[in-house]
Amino acid sequence: MRDVPGERMRVRGIELYVEQRGAGQTCVLFESGAGAGRTLWDPVVSLLGDTVRTATYDRAGRGRSARVRPPQDIDEMAATLVALAEMLAPRRLILVGHSMGGLIVRRAAESIVPQPIGLVLVDPTPEAAPFYADWAATAARTDRILAVQQSLARCRPVIRALTGSYGRMFPADTYETMLREDFTPAGIASTRSEFDAFATGIGPFRDNPPQPPGGEVVVISALRADRLHARRHDTVREYQRRFADRVNGRFEDADSEHIVPAECPDQVAAAVLRMAGAPERAV
Repeated sequence: MRDVPGERMRVRGIELYVEQRGAGQTCVLFESGAGAGRTLWDPVVSLLGDTVRTATYDRAGRGRSARVRPPQDIDEMAATLVALAEMLAPRRLILVGHSMGGLIVRRAAESIVPQPIGLVLVDPTPEAAPFYADWAATAARTDRILAVQQSLARCRPVIRALTGSYGRMFPADTYETMLREDFTPAGIASTRSEFDAFATGIGPFRDNPPQPPGGEVVVISALRADRLHARRHDTVREYQRRFADRVNGRFEDADSEHIVPAECPDQVAAAVLRMAGAPERAV
């Protein structure tokens, strides 16, 4: 999986690392959630084969992409995604976003011409959920936890122990790449910057949400939550469902916790292939 060569593309003056696979008229462009890079999508991309053209990338400041100062906010991340889509110049485009990546692809979809034929939102952040109206205290707690992890990441055996769940969910070579790129002091520093962008950007996004997408929408919602997120889980799912209803989208339950691309990659791949009009592959 990880032997696919990538390329460096200059997008809005930033050098991004992009991996492309497959072929065909439909391009599927993936946007990861906060704290994740292109490797998040490895289990999904491996199921799509050559039926569609796929593009995964590291956002500015992540993985093999160049750092930027100051880090990008949500609207800048969306503008970068728009510019990348324009460079890839697909005849038909599907955007797939996980978690915070759902906000980014929804904002980007407003500006992409021609409009994407569809969006697959994988356990997306529902900005209308009431607890996001006062997110500062939660954001501060999250940053304190990440600061501790950033310090512990200097000890590789410790960070392996802390990220063992990823090692169980992802292929071995994907996990090793994550250890080298995401679960390092520099990688966690980037994660802290992205969570800060989310914390400061969720209010403006909530006040000025994107226009409803013009194409098809599928919302895939995680049925389960870990202990840390259990208290808000039912509310998250309710507001994900409300969004799907508002845009006349399809709402699907996933027998998964939040990292749906690793736990239910077949479901994400099936949604993409249905949207692309390609036959679903046996998985």
